[in-house]
Amino acid sequence: MQTEDMESSMESPNLEFEYGDTDTLTAELSELYSYTEEPEFALNRDYFEEDFRSHARGRRWIELTVEEQRAYVMRLLDALEVTDRDKRLKVARAILYLAQGVFDECDTEVDVLHWSRHNIFLLYDMGIFTALLELLSMEIDNSQACSSAVRKPAISLADSTELRVLLSIMYLMVETIRVQTEDDRPEWIAARETFKNELASPLYNGEPFALLLFTMVTKFCSMNAPHFPMKKVLLLLWKTILFTLGGFEELQEMKVRHRERLNLPPLPEDSIKVVRAMRAASPPASAMELIEQQQQQKRGRRSRRSAFVDSLEGDSPFPKKQPLVKQDSLDTYNERDPFKNDDARDEEEDPEDTDSGIEGEVDPLDRDVIIQPPPPPPPLRPPTERVNFPKGLPWAPKVREKDIEHFLETSRNKFIGFTLGNDTETLVGLPRPIHESVKTLKQHKYMSIAEVQIKREEELQQCPLTLGEEEVEDTAAEMLYLGMLPNLSQYVIALLKLLLAAAPTSKAKTDSINILADVLPEEMPITVLQSMKLGIDVNRHKEIIVKAISALLLLLLKHFKLNHIYQFEIVSQHLVFANCIPLILKFFNQNIMSYISAKNSICVLDFPHCVVHEMPELTAESLEAGDSSQFCWRNLFSCINLLRILNKLTKWKHSRTMMLVVFKSAPILKRALKVKQAMMQLYVLKLLKIQTKYLGRQWRKSNMKTMSAIYQKVRHRLNDDWAYGNDIDARPWDFQAEECALRESIEKFNSRRYERNRNGDFAPVDNCLQSVLGQRVELPEDFHYSYEMWLEREVFSQPIQWEGLLQNP
Repeated sequence: MQTEDMESSMESPNLEFEYGDTDTLTAELSELYSYTEEPEFALNRDYFEEDFRSHARGRRWIELTVEEQRAYVMRLLDALEVTDRDKRLKVARAILYLAQGVFDECDTEVDVLHWSRHNIFLLYDMGIFTALLELLSMEIDNSQACSSAVRKPAISLADSTELRVLLSIMYLMVETIRVQTEDDRPEWIAARETFKNELASPLYNGEPFALLLFTMVTKFCSMNAPHFPMKKVLLLLWKTILFTLGGFEELQEMKVRHRERLNLPPLPEDSIKVVRAMRAASPPASAMELIEQQQQQKRGRRSRRSAFVDSLEGDSPFPKKQPLVKQDSLDTYNERDPFKNDDARDEEEDPEDTDSGIEGEVDPLDRDVIIQPPPPPPPLRPPTERVNFPKGLPWAPKVREKDIEHFLETSRNKFIGFTLGNDTETLVGLPRPIHESVKTLKQHKYMSIAEVQIKREEELQQCPLTLGEEEVEDTAAEMLYLGMLPNLSQYVIALLKLLLAAAPTSKAKTDSINILADVLPEEMPITVLQSMKLGIDVNRHKEIIVKAISALLLLLLKHFKLNHIYQFEIVSQHLVFANCIPLILKFFNQNIMSYISAKNSICVLDFPHCVVHEMPELTAESLEAGDSSQFCWRNLFSCINLLRILNKLTKWKHSRTMMLVVFKSAPILKRALKVKQAMMQLYVLKLLKIQTKYLGRQWRKSNMKTMSAIYQKVRHRLNDDWAYGNDIDARPWDFQAEECALRESIEKFNSRRYERNRNGDFAPVDNCLQSVLGQRVELPEDFHYSYEMWLEREVFSQPIQWEGLLQNP
């Protein structure tokens, strides 16, 4: 494995990966189906044609007028109402065939997608989604199917047939309507907005549609419904949240509008554009590479003549001052590659080897990381041909209000001997350099939406009567949070259980949940080829589950943080208490290059390719070859999402940062730097930056190139002492106290904002006897039947000492 690691890190290419909300529409549609479901495409077509033949009289679906198509869909809608379960399933399969694009009447994949889009907007317009929702609710509450599945020793595809058909139609509708295209008709644009509002509103059984899917997830994880097709549920849940709340670009626009409403200065840059413009750096060298290099040096010293000849040929085994730099390893700022020849020693390795001279002369980057940039390497061609990159750092520095307060408090204690609390304006008695420092800090001061929300919440807690009721806007995120709040911990734990079961590093346990119910066929494979195909299908199935959960959790965290910081904090605290941090680190504790370049897909079986083209004969060689792409989009997407979640959980949380240190995350994260993708490297470097001061001087000394990369690529906080760790003694690690204080703030927020009897202590008391007795009291419906008995038992038969009222207490 070490040899594989060495080869992969030496030859890892730049990955041309563009991060986004989702992959291409074709890829997202193909991931809905397992390869074991392939025979069901023909089944859907047969049921449709059997029913359609009697209606159309020899004509094809694509030849009908829109009115004729609407009439036929209405007929299918009526047929969904029948009581016979088998007949309902046949009609549902016919509707699924329409949603899949009547592929038997199409010649190309483009035609299939065109007719799928046309049919789906037609189905939505005719009210199919609401009818499917009622059927889905019936299937969820089908106790007979649940109890039968619980008793079964092995669950297969056949146990979830009805659910899979319903969820597939709903997923196709949500995903197709969600994606906008340039040639959308005006009525389709209006339908998209209507559908989006319907999914977000509590129209379905008094709660948003996403909550029904969350209920399915918790029911599955509690082992009450092991036959639920979890992959399809999670994909539909993710796309519903993405559609109703919005993707990353919409989030950025919402953030800009929110800052304008709060009269905050605009954002210094568009983070999405900055990250997309970044270029990946070469990964740090592994320990095996360094040992190999050292051995080559020793072999080279045996003969002066051979060394001299080698040096004349430009291939000297001795350390060089300046290695040749490839064009693709030049980073964005025209500087030396921050990861090149990094000795990348992990914590577990021998610290005595750190100064063994493997790298030869000390690099300028190693001598002075922060104060001045290193000199550029000698030009490999005339200066006129040199490629020029923009100078400077990619991110504008930021300073928080409390950072300025802390700086002034320290300065006043040093020069004056007393402090002025939170006063950041009075600079009397402080020397001129301090004035300049404060001026610079204020120029880069950044007030986040979260800080404004926390300050406002403190005011509402202190003055509940004078400030009155808070006006809460009914956004999609607010309605979703309100619905999730009572069972939030159950939802979070269920999602993490599924993530653990799908992680490639997890070992199968007897008590773990079975996530393969909707991928395993009724009859297990009997040939080597069938076994290989099923193995690929199972691995692909797990990768898709990880992709859906990681994207779902990240979306929830980002939207709740924008809606209100304490909504974000409660979700993140539930994640931390459910061991999300060690789970993500466990996920990355693998050969991450192998995971990202995994070929768990069979292109000829992907939808819609498999329904349009003739199926070639599958062989073991073709299955092993896989596709030709250099990386797997969904796996790289999942890795970036999990790193972003880890960043969200640990940012500005001292106790959680210490968890990263305790769980020895530094060597795990450093291995992830081997992936040459700028966005992934950025979030790894962020996680390394927040714990650098706690890793010790020896680690920092051994990893100066990684430190340089952090300096170049991660945003600076002007008075953050991340590179030296001078304030460690002043920050004790009290995990319980920090989390308890945060929990108290969250509970106060939820109590004030969502409890019905809030401000009960301050409500006015009615002292008038007549008005109190005249109030209508709600009594049970059956009260008047037993009223006389109650009167006899509670009043007449009870001896009352009326004289006691006259006596002094």
